[in-house]
Amino acid sequence: MDINGANLITRFLEARMDALGASAGIVAGIPGGALLPLYRALADSRLTHVLARHEQGAGFIAQGIARVSGHAGVCLATSGPGLTNTVTALADAKADSVPLVCFAGQVPRALIGSDAFQEVRTGHIVDSITKAHFELRAAADLVHLLPEAFRIAESGRPGPVLIELPKDVQTEALQLDKLPLPCAVARAGEPGADAIARAAAMIARARRPVLYLGGGVVQARAQHLAQTFAERAGLPTTTTLMALGTMPPDHPLALGMLGLHGARYTNRVIDECDLLIAIGCRFDDRATGRLDRFAPNARVIHIDADRRELGKLRKPQLAIEADAGAALRALIKAVTPQLRTDWLARVGSLHRESPMPRPGADDPRKPHGLMRAVAAIADPDAAITTDVGQHQMWVAQSYPLTHRATGETMADSLSTPHRWLTSGGLGTMGFGVPAAIGAALVNPQAGAICFSGDGSLMMSVQELATLAELQANVKIIVMDNGALGMVRQQQNQFWDGRYSASLYRHPPSCCAVAEAFGVPAIDLGFARDPLQALRSAFAQPGPMLIRAPIAVEEMVLPVVVPGGANVEALG
Repeated sequence: MDINGANLITRFLEARMDALGASAGIVAGIPGGALLPLYRALADSRLTHVLARHEQGAGFIAQGIARVSGHAGVCLATSGPGLTNTVTALADAKADSVPLVCFAGQVPRALIGSDAFQEVRTGHIVDSITKAHFELRAAADLVHLLPEAFRIAESGRPGPVLIELPKDVQTEALQLDKLPLPCAVARAGEPGADAIARAAAMIARARRPVLYLGGGVVQARAQHLAQTFAERAGLPTTTTLMALGTMPPDHPLALGMLGLHGARYTNRVIDECDLLIAIGCRFDDRATGRLDRFAPNARVIHIDADRRELGKLRKPQLAIEADAGAALRALIKAVTPQLRTDWLARVGSLHRESPMPRPGADDPRKPHGLMRAVAAIADPDAAITTDVGQHQMWVAQSYPLTHRATGETMADSLSTPHRWLTSGGLGTMGFGVPAAIGAALVNPQAGAICFSGDGSLMMSVQELATLAELQANVKIIVMDNGALGMVRQQQNQFWDGRYSASLYRHPPSCCAVAEAFGVPAIDLGFARDPLQALRSAFAQPGPMLIRAPIAVEEMVLPVVVPGGANVEALG
């Protein structure tokens, strides 16, 4: 068959859609001169194109699709500023191990290196923030590069891959006997039997073990396996921000989130443990605090799909390179059931002494009460997205996130939508709204709820136009304190109360802004009955922005003192 490079790309993406489902056929982007051949091919394809209002938004829409579905999201950007606008979304995907494939336009091959209009050295820019990048120089190379790009993005520890497409490569013709097909995802290896036996023996001997779960468990869709393992071995279980919902918050073994804004008792339990079983986590600073005082008396078993993480920050007594799901299945078979009555009694005592403070939990006009009220109203299958700041931590502390497993096999677990989407590693303001759009496109019935702040909303406000155009089922709750809340809190607590550039002198009306873009809005600040106003807002089909005024004095507590150990927390 005769085909050009652009049509080969769209035909390949159609084959992925036929194999994986409709969500694999959604691509987000913005056209530009260097990418117009590909957009011409899109016009004749069966793919669904989402016209973002900023390339960073397109990247986060694709991330929303990827995080919920488990397969690589796709975004498109033209050369020059189009590519540079995607950089934050690519870096965010790299930090949080999100599978993403970006097709970036480039000037024609003859002009590369000439400082042509809208030319940038793509590879130099994205080298450290992608899992791989390919500088295409012939249309024929797409035959093997397309399957390989998606295989890399989705295999092992997932991440973003970029394919640079010179304009004339997209129009270059080639002859094929058959189209390339998507190839199988390569999961990380199975754990060795000897290593699992050693781990089981260490767990059996431990008197005060703690299970520490990270985003790798979510990537493997192994949440139900983690819960089964914890229950079988009698393990109090803590999670990073990325793994929230892996254990139901009301589970007797659930310790909640550890680290910077974790409950004081959670960090105290870890401080007293004698064995830390870390699965799919990186020992990052927001979780560990001062690393040399994190679980100071504990031996460590570290299991991760990425061998580079093993021993990078904390030297383990046992390191196992393996997929989290495979390791958990093996551990469930290997460990001996234990009740651990004494240790769990001590955990319960610490919980009673230092519970998570949730002031105003019964008042929907307060942060923790707002979380509780929304959770009582919302569809339990709705995706929850956040931006970054105080609101993100209030959601992490109080929203009852749960994972709703649909089966017991790996195939079943991989098909279960993930519903907790937040920017953990990079901490990107502006993530929430476009990620919620992507999530709602995958699961339109349940939709998505985005918790944002007035500062974060301004980072992606243009995507309200995308949302209005799509009429996606996204409810945006803006916790508005007229400030950069987390910055102001830290200035209050750790910088002598000297507030610099953290208070908005002329804050915009969030509701008026939303309505100007075509998204209806309500203001809880003017509602006599905020609960009824929330119910009415959630009963409306399609998008809605809900402004929730928050006093600027509200703080996220507890908080670990900068440079301190996790047990040195305020609040």
